[in-house]
Order: sequence, then C-alpha cells, then structure tokens
Amino acid sequence: MLPIQTASVKQRVALFLNGFTNTFWVANTLELFERLAYYGAKAVLAVFIADKVGLESEAGFLAGLFNTFLYSLPIVAGVFVDKYGFKRTLMACFAIFCIGYFSIGVAGMGWGIENHVDKKTYLIAALVLTAVGGSLIKPCVVGTVAVTSMPDARALGFSIYYTLVNFGGAIGPILAYYIRTDLGIEFVLMMSSLTSLLLFFGAWLFYREPAESEAREKKTFAKVMSEMVLVFGNVKFMSFLIIFSGFWMMFWQIFYSFPFYVKDVLHYEAFEFLETVDAWTIIVMTIPITALVRKWKPITAMIVGVTIASLSWIIIGAGGSTFAAITGMAVFAIGEATQAPRFYEYVSSIAPKDQVGTFMGFAFMPIAIGSFTAGIIADWLRSSYLQSNPAMMWYTLSGIGLSTTLLLIVYNSIVSKNIDN
Repeated sequence: MLPIQTASVKQRVALFLNGFTNTFWVANTLELFERLAYYGAKAVLAVFIADKVGLESEAGFLAGLFNTFLYSLPIVAGVFVDKYGFKRTLMACFAIFCIGYFSIGVAGMGWGIENHVDKKTYLIAALVLTAVGGSLIKPCVVGTVAVTSMPDARALGFSIYYTLVNFGGAIGPILAYYIRTDLGIEFVLMMSSLTSLLLFFGAWLFYREPAESEAREKKTFAKVMSEMVLVFGNVKFMSFLIIFSGFWMMFWQIFYSFPFYVKDVLHYEAFEFLETVDAWTIIVMTIPITALVRKWKPITAMIVGVTIASLSWIIIGAGGSTFAAITGMAVFAIGEATQAPRFYEYVSSIAPKDQVGTFMGFAFMPIAIGSFTAGIIADWLRSSYLQSNPAMMWYTLSGIGLSTTLLLIVYNSIVSKNIDN
C-alpha cells in the first residue's frame, strides 16, 4: 500500500508543479487580490451606506442591488470575453473596478456631491458601474483556469481557484477592519480602488493571452439571448433555481444584517472579523465534509446543507452573545460546505444532455435572486427587530431557510423523482 500511496502523492505533486502554464498562476494571483478588494469592500458596504452615506433605511437594498447585477451579468459578459479576449477584458474589469470603488467611496467623503446630484441616484450609478466591472472577471478567470490547465490537472486547477476565492473572503474583511479603524470606513473603498488600479497594471504587464482561448466557442448577443429564452422555458430548472435562492437569502445576511447586529447589539466593533468565520470554516471544512458525504445523492446533500445552515441562525438568536454569533457562523459554513460542491453537480444532472454548458451558465442566478431579495429583507429585519427584539431577526431567517428545505424536499419528490442523481 505504501508505494501506491507514495506514487499517488508524487502524481499530485507533479500535477501541481507541471499541470499549469504560467498564465494560470498569474490569473489566480490576480484573482486573489481582486477578491481581497471585493470582500473587503463588501464587508463594510451596507454599514458604509447606512452610517456614512446616510441612507440607513435602504442600505440592505442598495448593497443587494450591487451584488444582484454583479452575479446576473456574467452570462452576457462572456460575449465581451469572446470578442476581445481574456487579457483586454481583465484590464477593462480592473479599470472599471478602480473607477467604481472610488466613486462609491466619494459618496462618504463629504465632498458635497449631494449639492449637485441626488445622493441615492449617484450611489446607485456608482454601484451599478462597479458591478459591471465585477461581472467581467468571472468568465475571464474561470475561462483561463479551464484553458491553462492540463486535462488531468483541471479539477485541481479549479480547486486552487476556489481556495483562493475563499482566502480572499477570509482576509479581505480583516484588512478592511484595520483600514476602517485607522483611516475611516470610506477609505476601505478607496483601498479597493487602489488595489484594482495595481491589478490593471498587473494584468497588462504579466498576463499572457492563452493560445487555447482562440478555440473557445464564440457567442454573440443573439445567441446568448436565445439561450436565455431556452433556460427560462425550462420550468423544472427555473423552479429549482428559484427555490435554491432561499439559501442565498440567508447567506447575504452575513453582510447585510449581521454587521449591524454585531456592532449595535453585541457591541463588538470588529464586525469584519466575525464576517470571516464563514470563509475560514469553508477553507478548513470543505474537503473533509465533501469526503464524508461523497456517497450521498446531490439533492440529499443540498437538503441537509440548507437545513444545517437554517439552524445556525437559531444558535445566534438564542445565544445572544459574541460566542453564539461565532458558533452560528461556523455552523452556517458547515451547511454551506455540505451543499456547495454538490450544487453544480446537480445542475449538470438536470440539464438536457446536449445543453449542459448553457444551463451551467445560469448557475449564478440563485445568487443574484438571493442577493436582491436579501437586501430588501435585511432593511425590514433591521427596522423591525434590531433594537426591539434582535433574536427575531435570526428566527425569521431560520424560517426562510427551513421553508427552502421543505420546498427542496417537495421539489425532489414531485419534479426530480425520475432523475438519476
């Protein structure tokens, strides 16, 4: 057994060292720092809008609007990748990010923009602009990983990509805390802008367009629109995506409601640290949990994962302490790690065999739907319960999650009972 195990380890090391081109590592390095900028900004965005810009009653909605556009536009953004290539699209992404983050930050700098334009209108324009830039990076980096990995190393390549995304989610908010406390919350957006500027030059100087990208299928806007009609016409698939958006309604509360609860109810000022518990737990637990549930059907893993995530909010509400908040976030991450790797497997299983690629392109839709809805829910939860009965915020979220679980069970028994999962 030992020689076989040793050979396996050697093969894995060989894949890690020789399975990727230099462009693969450049793209993933750019992705790591882009995620630092993104998650740093996202960690404080709702609080920034409420406390610094002064749009307290709409902070969740506006933060949700930003992520709704960011996660719903990648399907269309792929057309620009096809037309202009990975490198130029990446550079455009970072340039837009640079301008966008700066524009958002300006709203809290006290420069008197409200004397020239409505503050809410200005902020929406800045958020949408930034989201457009963010939508461009996903097809670029994921596409680069696909074409710069050897066939045998492709799974490892996506694992590296996913790990770096989570490291960005874990480290970005911590950096945001130190910037916020040392310089001011508006400077978190400015640092994200500066990081994006440096990434623009990094992409320009170090990224090399993969030769393999020329072999990718080229899509036009007309083709994208026809594919959207195809997907929207699949009632079974759309029902699943809408139901599963309930998980993301819960997830986004980590950034839309949780920070206000931590700082205003628990009086723990470093709310960014608690936001990172989810990401750190994901990094540590995803591999062992995936191994543990590998023999489960994907729909079973998703139902169990959503159930665990739903119960995490009860821990936060009933505990009413910083320790309970940390524990609840860790439990939520365990639920996320249980279902996340199986979600895309399930999407591919219910898609028509000759349209898997098309349907996989819409896997971000629950994230977008969940973000938009979560923003509205967050504003309602904060205005209704934050000061009077904060535990009810989390019980309500748990109810949303458990309702999602129930709908998944019904969906599985009625719609997907004949599908071989």
